[in-house]
Amino acid sequence: MPFPIQIDILELMLKGLLIGIIASAPMGPVGILCIQRTLNKGRWYGFITGIGAAASDIIYAMITGFGMSFVMDLITNPTNKFWLQIFGSLILLVFGIHCWRSNPANNIRRSGKNGKGSLIHNGITAFLVTFSNPLIIFLFMASFAQFAFVIPTRPLEMSLGYLSIISGALIWWFGLTWLIDKVRGKFDENGIQIINKIIGSVVILFSLVVLVGTVFNIYTFNY
Repeated sequence: MPFPIQIDILELMLKGLLIGIIASAPMGPVGILCIQRTLNKGRWYGFITGIGAAASDIIYAMITGFGMSFVMDLITNPTNKFWLQIFGSLILLVFGIHCWRSNPANNIRRSGKNGKGSLIHNGITAFLVTFSNPLIIFLFMASFAQFAFVIPTRPLEMSLGYLSIISGALIWWFGLTWLIDKVRGKFDENGIQIINKIIGSVVILFSLVVLVGTVFNIYTFNY
């Protein structure tokens, strides 16, 4: 099944932005680390932590994309694509439910302002924390399948798509550290849990909408 010659680059970049945000938003270990460093060391330490996480995410995103490109004939088969989108929606749904039910505040630790370390050190440690969790690949697989993101015959467009994933991740980390810095005096562990529940609710709602739409053939991400 050949791809159309005309590809909507803006649509692909928008998908990349959404995937970058979806991959970064949940309050996992690196999210807690980012909030801790923003509160204890300052906003830019928190943002550098996010940059380190984004660098790790894009590596796993590219590994996922390259792997899926080798089975593109299987993926683009209409029947297989339908079931992949169903599978992707279910994975995102489970991910959203887990995000909503979890309380990442249980893992937060307060530390003093001494021993901040350099910005480079903070970025590298965040990279290593994120890179040590290859399960992110499954989230990228679900997102790529649902958004029909992989286009192996269009390397230029895919390059822009991957750059958009990085941009989406950086937008999230920049916005999160800005918010935490602004509400520094009022932000507590309940704030972390509220953010996580909002993120989980959005992912659950999105996955349900796409799942129902895919089942009834009224909403799919196709070119």
